[in-house]
Amino acid sequence: MKIKGRVWVYPDNVDTDVIIPARYLNTSDPAELAKHCMEDIDENFAKEVKEGDIIVAGYNFGSGSSREHAPIAIKASGVSCVIAKSFSRIFYRNAFNIGLPILESNVVDELEKGDEIEVDTSEGKIMVLKNGKVFKSSVIPEFMQQLIESGGLFGYAKKLLNV
Repeated sequence: MKIKGRVWVYPDNVDTDVIIPARYLNTSDPAELAKHCMEDIDENFAKEVKEGDIIVAGYNFGSGSSREHAPIAIKASGVSCVIAKSFSRIFYRNAFNIGLPILESNVVDELEKGDEIEVDTSEGKIMVLKNGKVFKSSVIPEFMQQLIESGGLFGYAKKLLNV
Protein backbone atom coordinates (compact mmCIF):
# COMPACT_ATOMS: atom_id res chain seq x y z
CA MET A 1 0.00 0.00 0.00
CA LYS A 2 1.31 3.46 -0.88
CA ILE A 3 0.42 6.51 1.17
CA LYS A 4 1.37 10.10 0.42
CA GLY A 5 0.70 12.94 2.80
CA ARG A 6 1.70 16.00 4.76
CA VAL A 7 3.25 15.36 8.18
CA TRP A 8 2.51 16.49 11.69
CA VAL A 9 5.62 16.04 13.86
CA TYR A 10 5.45 15.19 17.57
CA PRO A 11 8.03 14.29 20.25
CA ASP A 12 8.67 11.15 22.28
CA ASN A 13 6.11 9.82 24.79
CA VAL A 14 2.87 11.08 23.24
CA ASP A 15 0.43 9.18 25.43
CA THR A 16 -3.24 8.37 24.97
CA ASP A 17 -4.26 11.20 27.34
CA VAL A 18 -2.62 13.63 24.91
CA ILE A 19 -4.05 11.95 21.81
CA ILE A 20 -7.59 12.12 23.22
CA PRO A 21 -7.90 13.71 26.67
CA ALA A 22 -9.86 11.71 29.26
CA ARG A 23 -12.48 14.48 29.56
CA TYR A 24 -13.82 13.41 26.14
CA LEU A 25 -14.13 9.70 26.86
CA ASN A 26 -17.85 9.98 27.55
CA THR A 27 -18.42 9.40 23.82
CA SER A 28 -17.33 6.76 21.35
CA ASP A 29 -18.51 8.76 18.32
CA PRO A 30 -15.50 8.96 15.98
CA ALA A 31 -16.46 12.39 14.60
CA GLU A 32 -16.76 13.84 18.09
CA LEU A 33 -13.44 12.31 19.18
CA ALA A 34 -11.75 13.76 16.07
CA LYS A 35 -12.76 17.28 17.15
CA HIS A 36 -10.52 16.93 20.21
CA CYS A 37 -7.68 14.81 18.84
CA MET A 38 -4.24 16.05 19.96
CA GLU A 39 -5.67 19.25 21.46
CA ASP A 40 -3.57 19.09 24.63
CA ILE A 41 -0.32 18.96 22.65
CA ASP A 42 -1.37 20.90 19.53
CA GLU A 43 -4.45 23.11 19.77
CA ASN A 44 -4.53 23.60 15.98
CA PHE A 45 -4.41 19.93 14.97
CA ALA A 46 -8.15 19.21 14.88
CA LYS A 47 -8.86 22.45 13.00
CA GLU A 48 -6.05 22.10 10.45
CA VAL A 49 -5.57 18.36 9.83
CA LYS A 50 -6.51 17.28 6.32
CA GLU A 51 -7.61 13.92 4.94
CA GLY A 52 -4.50 11.88 4.18
CA ASP A 53 -2.15 13.68 6.60
CA ILE A 54 0.40 11.58 8.49
CA ILE A 55 1.46 11.78 12.13
CA VAL A 56 5.19 11.24 12.70
CA ALA A 57 6.58 10.98 16.23
CA GLY A 58 9.42 9.81 18.44
CA TYR A 59 9.61 6.89 20.84
CA ASN A 60 6.75 5.33 22.81
CA PHE A 61 3.80 6.76 20.87
CA GLY A 62 0.43 5.79 22.35
CA SER A 63 1.64 4.86 25.82
CA GLY A 64 -0.66 5.08 28.81
CA SER A 65 -4.25 3.90 28.87
CA SER A 66 -5.34 1.00 26.69
CA ARG A 67 -8.32 2.96 25.35
CA GLU A 68 -9.27 2.38 21.71
CA HIS A 69 -10.48 5.99 21.61
CA ALA A 70 -6.94 7.18 20.78
CA PRO A 71 -6.47 5.45 17.41
CA ILE A 72 -10.15 6.02 16.61
CA ALA A 73 -9.71 9.78 17.14
CA ILE A 74 -6.62 9.80 14.92
CA LYS A 75 -8.25 7.82 12.12
CA ALA A 76 -11.47 9.85 12.30
CA SER A 77 -9.38 13.02 11.97
CA GLY A 78 -8.43 11.88 8.49
CA VAL A 79 -4.90 10.75 9.33
CA SER A 80 -3.86 8.04 6.87
CA CYS A 81 -0.89 6.65 8.78
CA VAL A 82 1.14 7.06 11.98
CA ILE A 83 4.90 6.61 11.94
CA ALA A 84 6.93 6.60 15.15
CA LYS A 85 10.27 5.38 16.43
CA SER A 86 8.29 2.96 18.62
CA PHE A 87 4.74 2.35 19.82
CA SER A 88 3.14 1.18 23.01
CA ARG A 89 2.14 -2.46 22.36
CA ILE A 90 -1.54 -1.94 23.19
CA PHE A 91 -1.76 1.14 20.95
CA TYR A 92 -0.08 -0.88 18.18
CA ARG A 93 -2.71 -3.59 18.40
CA ASN A 94 -5.64 -1.18 18.79
CA ALA A 95 -4.52 0.75 15.69
CA PHE A 96 -4.56 -2.34 13.50
CA ASN A 97 -7.83 -3.52 15.05
CA ILE A 98 -9.52 -0.35 13.76
CA GLY A 99 -7.66 -0.33 10.42
CA LEU A 100 -5.13 2.46 11.08
CA PRO A 101 -1.73 1.76 9.48
CA ILE A 102 1.26 2.35 11.74
CA LEU A 103 4.97 1.93 11.02
CA GLU A 104 8.16 2.14 13.03
CA SER A 105 10.95 4.34 11.62
CA ASN A 106 13.46 7.01 12.65
CA VAL A 107 12.32 9.35 9.87
CA VAL A 108 10.95 11.87 12.43
CA ASP A 109 14.49 13.21 12.91
CA GLU A 110 14.48 14.42 9.29
CA LEU A 111 11.06 16.07 9.18
CA GLU A 112 9.34 19.33 9.98
CA LYS A 113 5.62 19.96 10.25
CA GLY A 114 4.13 20.30 6.76
CA ASP A 115 6.77 18.26 4.91
CA GLU A 116 5.38 15.70 2.50
CA ILE A 117 6.37 12.05 2.48
CA GLU A 118 5.50 8.97 0.47
CA VAL A 119 5.19 5.70 2.37
CA ASP A 120 5.28 2.18 0.94
CA THR A 121 3.92 -0.04 3.71
CA SER A 122 4.64 -3.32 1.95
CA GLU A 123 8.28 -2.52 1.13
CA GLY A 124 9.09 -0.58 4.29
CA LYS A 125 10.22 2.60 2.58
CA ILE A 126 9.56 6.26 3.33
CA MET A 127 10.62 8.97 0.91
CA VAL A 128 10.94 12.58 2.05
CA LEU A 129 9.71 14.49 -0.99
CA LYS A 130 11.59 17.77 -0.31
CA ASN A 131 14.98 16.09 -0.70
CA GLY A 132 14.36 12.58 -2.08
CA LYS A 133 15.94 10.86 0.94
CA VAL A 134 14.64 7.35 1.54
CA PHE A 135 14.34 5.79 4.99
CA LYS A 136 13.56 2.27 6.08
CA SER A 137 10.50 1.46 8.12
CA SER A 138 8.93 -1.64 9.49
CA VAL A 139 6.96 -3.65 6.93
CA ILE A 140 3.29 -4.25 7.63
CA PRO A 141 2.75 -8.02 7.39
CA GLU A 142 0.24 -9.26 4.80
CA PHE A 143 -2.33 -10.24 7.43
CA MET A 144 -2.18 -6.78 9.01
CA GLN A 145 -2.50 -5.17 5.58
CA GLN A 146 -5.68 -7.20 5.08
CA LEU A 147 -6.98 -5.85 8.40
CA ILE A 148 -6.32 -2.29 7.19
CA GLU A 149 -7.92 -2.88 3.79
CA SER A 150 -11.00 -4.34 5.54
CA GLY A 151 -11.32 -1.31 7.82
CA GLY A 152 -10.14 -3.23 10.87
CA LEU A 153 -10.74 -6.49 12.69
CA PHE A 154 -14.55 -6.43 12.48
CA GLY A 155 -14.51 -5.72 8.74
CA TYR A 156 -11.97 -8.49 8.24
CA ALA A 157 -14.09 -10.98 10.21
CA LYS A 158 -17.23 -10.03 8.25
CA LYS A 159 -15.32 -10.55 5.01
CA LEU A 160 -14.13 -13.99 6.14
CA LEU A 161 -17.63 -15.00 7.22
CA ASN A 162 -19.27 -13.51 4.09
CA VAL A 163 -21.56 -11.42 6.29
